[in-house]
Amino acid sequence: MAKVDVAERVTEIVAEIGAPLGIGLVDLEYKREGRDMVLRIFLEKEGGINLDDCADVSRQLSDILDVEDFMPERYDLEVSSPGICRPLKKVADYERFAGHLVKVKTFEMLADDAGNKRKTFTGKLLGVTDGVISIDLTEGQHASIPLDKVAKANLEFEF
Repeated sequence: MAKVDVAERVTEIVAEIGAPLGIGLVDLEYKREGRDMVLRIFLEKEGGINLDDCADVSRQLSDILDVEDFMPERYDLEVSSPGICRPLKKVADYERFAGHLVKVKTFEMLADDAGNKRKTFTGKLLGVTDGVISIDLTEGQHASIPLDKVAKANLEFEF
């Protein structure tokens, strides 16, 4: 049996399960926590994801994973919403959430338009153009950050 890329195959399965329900995959984590592996799935849909949605996808995904049996070791399956501080992973996320407050962490120190170097940028997301995200920072400066320099980006809760 050929080795299966777990994240890739689970992504395909979740897309197949979620499409008819209007549910999309936000993020997937497959990592060791303690002695066991955890397969963590974060879902979204227009109007918000609810507990029944998560339970439905979890049941269907679990059944398929049991049948296909490609997971190399024991794992715990967790299915949930990404929460208020949802991660931004794809270009479409940066486009969709333009106008929202975000926090972006970069792999290396980058300068804002005032020359201040930092690795954490918080402010209003203006959008993305040609692989560069644009942010009006809360301190008043502006930053242009290449997507390939982004280590992590999340929506921030606005009071």
